[in-house]
Amino acid sequence: MKPDARAARFKQAFDRARAAAMSALIGSRGMLLVGSLGVATAVIVLCLFSAEPARALFYFFLSPFLDIYRFGNMLSAVVPLALTGLGMVVAFRASAYNLGGEGQIYAGGLAATFIGLRLPGLPGIPGAILCLAGGAMLGAILGAVSGFLKARWDVNELLSSYLVSAAAMLAVDYLIAGPLDDPASNLLATPKLPAQYWLLRILPPSHLNIGLLLALAGGLLISVLLFRTKWGYRLRMCGLNREFARYGGLRTGYYLLASMALSGAFAGLAGGVAVLGTYHTCIKGFSVGTGWNGIAVALIGRNRPLGVFLAALLFAYLEAGAQASLLHSGVPAEVASLAQAVIFYLITAQGLMAWVPHRGFLKHRSGSPLLGRGQR
Repeated sequence: MKPDARAARFKQAFDRARAAAMSALIGSRGMLLVGSLGVATAVIVLCLFSAEPARALFYFFLSPFLDIYRFGNMLSAVVPLALTGLGMVVAFRASAYNLGGEGQIYAGGLAATFIGLRLPGLPGIPGAILCLAGGAMLGAILGAVSGFLKARWDVNELLSSYLVSAAAMLAVDYLIAGPLDDPASNLLATPKLPAQYWLLRILPPSHLNIGLLLALAGGLLISVLLFRTKWGYRLRMCGLNREFARYGGLRTGYYLLASMALSGAFAGLAGGVAVLGTYHTCIKGFSVGTGWNGIAVALIGRNRPLGVFLAALLFAYLEAGAQASLLHSGVPAEVASLAQAVIFYLITAQGLMAWVPHRGFLKHRSGSPLLGRGQR
């Protein structure tokens, strides 16, 4: 290779690496700005609605770190959000949209409970694994229904997943309040699971348990599956351009169905972990909001496993701070929802990423914006 050609190739590689690095920097600045706006929103609302703003701010921002109980409970809240978000990442990468996470979590929790109550004589570890596998399997079935309808008859998965989820939630409500109700409980809930199936706690007396390790393992699995295997590459190709993938010989219907099933499996696993690790019984309505927050977590995390965990931690932190402010200063708990809504809106609007280079913060020496329209 001639020296001039070698130098030209080296310059091209260097320019690509510099563009990628600066793109990441732009993204980090945007994320920092989004987080700052969310925090500022929380501060404004706390000051407006609290008779003791300083006390409210102290508990909102620092309460999760005051003792092991609060810190552990905050991390415990990360687990179902992260598992659900990981499932949504799989679906989104295949350009499928699973709106049924709520029902899949709920049904998965009931399936894990049902298995645990029917097999009380099984040893602890095999029994817990069987319970979690049952929850994941039922969630996968519910997700696969929508995937099959989309692949076979092109039924909109947004609508079908939502309707299947709604039907599943009604069925679970009926079973909890009817055949599986525990008359000795003050709540609408099933009987408690045998203690040998409870997930081992990590930071007692908090609710944090080894479900956190399962979530981390799930994140590693999804990362390897999507970005280090041929199957994941084909799934992402189907998501980027389904017609092109079909023309290339890929079975797009299979990858669509598989992505929805795997998405549902992670949501069902989240329900099983919540029951075995936190509640030890299936309480009516225990999953309310988790499925929708899982979608937000996946979007905020940019469909990356690491991003999902960071977004789930942010959601759990805001929720823990809002609850502490409510208890100690009378601030409405909706302050966390408002801050979450601001962060969710800004980071998914995509406008922020375009705003940074147009403001002239990062440009080439020639003065043109670093990122072209097709690269943002």
